[in-house]
Amino acid sequence: MTDPNKPNQNVSEDDWADAMSEQEDTTSSADAASEEEDPWAAAMAEQEAAEESEEAAAASEPESKAPDAKVASDDVFRPLSPDSGSSQARELEMIMDIPVKLTVELGRTKLTIKQLLELAQGSVIELEGLAGEPMDILINGYLIAQGEVVVIEDKYGIRITEIVTPSERIHKLNR
Repeated sequence: MTDPNKPNQNVSEDDWADAMSEQEDTTSSADAASEEEDPWAAAMAEQEAAEESEEAAAASEPESKAPDAKVASDDVFRPLSPDSGSSQARELEMIMDIPVKLTVELGRTKLTIKQLLELAQGSVIELEGLAGEPMDILINGYLIAQGEVVVIEDKYGIRITEIVTPSERIHKLNR
């Protein structure tokens, strides 16, 4: 036989056998080296060993026993310190410039569409509120206080007479 790259040179069967045995030797040593260097194979073997040890531990322990809880350290939950109140004040300062809508409600009434269309300039609409009754003060539509009308230098104002408690707010919403 001849080497295709060197047609003038004769290659014997022994040369081929030597080359094949060399190749088998390098292939088997490369496989062994690749198994040692292969991180996936090592990781899979480690995972199998861990699973086997977990199964053995689970078989030896009763199932009703709960795993031990980890204790939270100061790294996870920082202890409160005296200066933590100042951070809350800073957080409160962040919302101080947010605008809200204040509404003073004189009273309410219900009209039909027909009554609404009959309104003209000079019409009087009767409200449910009584004269002298405190008016509702709403912030963004939520009742927060009640007050009375005052006139200061030809302008209307409202004097707060009562701050509404949360339970009273719920009662007022139902009317």
